[in-house]
Amino acid sequence: MNTNIETDLATDIQSNLEMILAENQLLASKLNFEQIAELIPFLQNAERIFLIGAGRTGLTLKAFAMRLMHLGFTVFVAGETTTPAIKKGDLLLAGSGSGTTGSIVNAAQKAVSSGAQVVAISTTLESVLAELSAHVTVLPAAQKQDHGATISKQYAGSLFEQSILLLTDAIIQTLWRLDGTPAEELWKSHANLE
Repeated sequence: MNTNIETDLATDIQSNLEMILAENQLLASKLNFEQIAELIPFLQNAERIFLIGAGRTGLTLKAFAMRLMHLGFTVFVAGETTTPAIKKGDLLLAGSGSGTTGSIVNAAQKAVSSGAQVVAISTTLESVLAELSAHVTVLPAAQKQDHGATISKQYAGSLFEQSILLLTDAIIQTLWRLDGTPAEELWKSHANLE
């Protein structure tokens, strides 16, 4: 590549990263942290925690599942071959921007019918998933079909997915502070077959 094109690309990447960070900062300033804190007892009181999300939301929730495991929670990702049946006393944490994703709504319905509780991370309180949930954490991000760029200039719900990753990492930091286990002890649970 020639130097001018590389410079243009580098400038564009820098500009896009700054835009993404600014959107996440703006979203964070709009969060209801009291509402988010209400999620903590659901996690602490569950016998087992199951997480479900589709696409990139599902990938971010897998990262949350790993950190919950490090903190000593019994956690499963729905759809994995070793995930057992959900039952009474368990918690399903479901991530869906729209709250209408069929596979996630179906899982929430099964969880409720099995006696488990459901909590959701979503952009809305007006959805089938929200109706099934004992608690909804609302992230005021664009849904993936919001093509008007009124909330986010990013493509297809990226702000929602990024904010889930950042928010769940903040929740992990809070749970870790409450737990008090030194990092060296938590590390013993980290995967060693990599």
